[in-house]
Amino acid sequence: MGNLLGSWRFKEPSTVEECDSTWGSDSEDDSGISESVSPADSERAAAGGHASGDTSAQRTDSPESTPKMKRSFYAARDLYKYRHSYPNYKKTRQPNEYRNLRFYLNKIPLVPDGIYIEEILTKWRGDYDKLEHNHTYIQWLFPLREQGLNFYAHELTQDEIKEFQNTREAKRRFLAAYSLMLDFYGIKLLDKSGNVARASNWQDRFQHLNESHHNYLRITRILKSLGELGYEAFKAPLVRLFLEESLCQNTLPNMQHSILEYYVYTIRLPATRRRLLRFARQHYRPTHAFLWGPPHKRRGGGSGSRGSVGGAGSSGIRAPAPTPEQQRRGEETTTSIPAGSGIIVSSHNAMMCQDLAGGGPKDCAGPGSNMAGLEGALMMVGARGERNEYNDMVPL
Repeated sequence: MGNLLGSWRFKEPSTVEECDSTWGSDSEDDSGISESVSPADSERAAAGGHASGDTSAQRTDSPESTPKMKRSFYAARDLYKYRHSYPNYKKTRQPNEYRNLRFYLNKIPLVPDGIYIEEILTKWRGDYDKLEHNHTYIQWLFPLREQGLNFYAHELTQDEIKEFQNTREAKRRFLAAYSLMLDFYGIKLLDKSGNVARASNWQDRFQHLNESHHNYLRITRILKSLGELGYEAFKAPLVRLFLEESLCQNTLPNMQHSILEYYVYTIRLPATRRRLLRFARQHYRPTHAFLWGPPHKRRGGGSGSRGSVGGAGSSGIRAPAPTPEQQRRGEETTTSIPAGSGIIVSSHNAMMCQDLAGGGPKDCAGPGSNMAGLEGALMMVGARGERNEYNDMVPL
């Protein structure tokens, strides 16, 4: 029996629908549903959608003149593993050196730069050029149970996470590091509950953030790290702010795809994800292109497949509304996708998230949707079987 249990391995989900438990048995109907995307389709769509680098002709509200968007299977699978405690994680046999905790206790510097945490917290605040162009510190400030591009940074372990959460000095510095990065993005941390708002420098910083796509990947890492180190409740206020700025205020239009495809799905509590997605659906334009809502209801009470957005989605391609025939049949085609392997991950017990997504402007005009163009290219990397580290991929 021991050998049998030891050889058991969790079966990874093979479709976007299997990765996404946001809506569960929710019976709400939604429009703009399209089929799932396979890894091969992701690569072809990404290659085609970004070959010319000009997406202006694709940004149209006419559903008849544009191809379908598809959700990214690689993003959905990565975030599924994160939310579900990395079910196939294999514990390392190497001794736990607690290097992330020791870094936060100011006992060791980050490698390879040799910089201590206190220097970063006291001297880097407001030095936006340094924060923008240095690409080694982010894996140390916001550690995960996944290997990033800085291979000198160590992955978190469950034991280290417990020690970190019980160490007041480490937690104090972690919140200071979070505040440092928020200021870099033009945001201020308001209180110990994680509420956030625009900072005084928001106009200049939002303009930069709207064009600095590699920072979208950093934000995914920051959100994941918040959840790992005991600050799950801090995610929803930040994601809500990004939704308001991108969909309502049009200050971060290029971030829309990253928010909906990645940031929302770092949140572990389905009820909070639903509230954020309902808010997004209310203000997303064009309405028929919103693909993150609940599935269609089949006749007889069953559920159809959810809409999905693949690598091409980040180019700004709009999804057509369902045809009358599709509405009559009430069904969509689902493509089965073989599960990938080889991603280095670890495990963690999911924490319940305080639902802080209820605030914000009541009256919100939904501008046209301009999506970031980076994620499609990253899907090409995943489709070739390389390591799916989209949240850490930054220019070298």
